[in-house]
Amino acid sequence: MSKFTFFALVAAVVITLNGCQSSLSDNVDIKLKDANQTHHKPIIIAHRGASGYLPEHSKEAAVLAFMQGADFIEQDLVLSKDNHLVVLHDIHLETVTNVESVYPTRARADKRYYAIDFTLLELRQLSLHERQTDTQELVFPNRYKGQAHFSITTFAEQVELIRELNRQFSKDTGWYPEIKSPQWHTIEGKNIVKLFAEELNRLSLNTAKAKIYVQSFEPNSLQRLKHVFKVNVPLIQLIADNSWGESDADYLRMLTQNGLKEVATYAQGIGPWLPQIYDYEKNKISDLLLRAKEHGLLVHPYTHREDAQELPDAPKAMYEALKKAGVDGLFTDQIMPYMHTQ
Repeated sequence: MSKFTFFALVAAVVITLNGCQSSLSDNVDIKLKDANQTHHKPIIIAHRGASGYLPEHSKEAAVLAFMQGADFIEQDLVLSKDNHLVVLHDIHLETVTNVESVYPTRARADKRYYAIDFTLLELRQLSLHERQTDTQELVFPNRYKGQAHFSITTFAEQVELIRELNRQFSKDTGWYPEIKSPQWHTIEGKNIVKLFAEELNRLSLNTAKAKIYVQSFEPNSLQRLKHVFKVNVPLIQLIADNSWGESDADYLRMLTQNGLKEVATYAQGIGPWLPQIYDYEKNKISDLLLRAKEHGLLVHPYTHREDAQELPDAPKAMYEALKKAGVDGLFTDQIMPYMHTQ
């Protein structure tokens, strides 16, 4: 695909999306601390780029998210065998790449392919595709179904890409990297937290003026960034469900007053899972938002999806509820026209 063809495609998609007319209901039921408070529009964080339309974390998905008006674009980071920070959501490769056909003998004993077992050069031979299940079915059936080649990129490459787009379009889109599975990387003999901190310095992003948030599910990693590596950017503590096994942290405790008080000692905000902050059935905000605000924490929940709920008006209703309740930011797979209105 030529550069001209690609940007023409992006422009066409953006024009189409911006021209969509929403028929979603505006009827929301929310829990507010103060019914007279001034509502603000939350920052829009493109979850893995424009992952609702193009293969997640590809450069093309980042460009589309930029053109759709994202305030921040997310980059999940894992390490390659030769210590490059590559932009992938998982430590495994088979769910989003064609690794099985390119390197059929490189799986571990558990039959999974790990990014850490491949050099950057080897990873560049792979093609990203839409996320698949173990049986190679699309996780989201109506998303990208094409066969075009999309390459794995490094964090540095996506930083440069967004910087250049900002310069040319006079915008100020930011970065929102996540350090993936630091404890697992340590077991594998890699210090991803240290390498990430060094990369922030090399890319001139370790400054309070940089438009960047750094997130992780592991409290110890964020604490090390703050206290050991003296990282001078806002840190966001992601909150999972304990059953996921994201780390050895007790996320249930993290949701309590004492847990949030502790988080506030090293992070500027939390990134809760949407069901922890939003009741889908009652269309109400939980008191987690108010408790987090009492500790001065920003709240950036994940993940809004237009194609993952049964009711057609549910995504917009949820967005409006979160907005009116004062959520500071929202991770989304699809940036919709209604997200750009006050």
